[in-house]
Amino acid sequence: MRDFVRGVRFFGQGLVMMLRSPRLLLIGALPAVLTALLLLGGMITLFYWLDDLSALVTPFADGWGESVRTAVRVAADVVLAGGALVLALLSFTALTLAIGGPFYEHIAEQVEDELGGAPDQVELSWLRLLWMGLRDGIVLVLRSLLYTIPLLVAGFVPVVGQTVVPVALALVTAWFLALELVSVPFYRRGMDLRQRRALLAGRRPLALGLGLPASLLCAIPLAAIVVMPVAFAGGVLVARETLRSSIDGFTRAG
Repeated sequence: MRDFVRGVRFFGQGLVMMLRSPRLLLIGALPAVLTALLLLGGMITLFYWLDDLSALVTPFADGWGESVRTAVRVAADVVLAGGALVLALLSFTALTLAIGGPFYEHIAEQVEDELGGAPDQVELSWLRLLWMGLRDGIVLVLRSLLYTIPLLVAGFVPVVGQTVVPVALALVTAWFLALELVSVPFYRRGMDLRQRRALLAGRRPLALGLGLPASLLCAIPLAAIVVMPVAFAGGVLVARETLRSSIDGFTRAG
């Protein structure tokens, strides 16, 4: 529980850092604005065709009574809309990171310089950072679907679907979001997705403390524009804490 609270505190510290530097906040907001516009267009299109999509995925209900058919297709609407929202949230960070890699690297550099600099820094070109962000973002979205799709289906189970499933879905979303938020500091040290996932797994409550408030706030329309640069600043703090504890553990073991 202590690590979770620390992660939430790091998110709050990220907010303080961004408020102290409105220029950094504006820089970090630009990629989020563009990504939000792209995903908003996709969601509007989905909702426009939602009834047709529900009928398409439930052809077995065509011959049923009107009330039962309506209930089944309303349930299909909920599953499709919920799945699209979760996918949009998960892909939002990946797309924002891919579009705004140089912006967030600049924020990470500024935050880490304020904290004393990044040891063992590896210089990355914009194209290299773009490729790593796209590659790892796609991997994370695909892996997250392995958890979110079964959870969305389980949402139809009485009682469990209204209690356990929303909590589990929130935690899964927070975990994968946290893996994205700490990516830039790890990239700057030449560490890939496999390495940062392994290190963060040892400090999972810390990662959830960052990812959970970020993911919940990103669900509020337009809030993500401010939340993203704040969360990435907090991600620098989480990454530094994770790396520091791993080095301390290695030193003690040695």
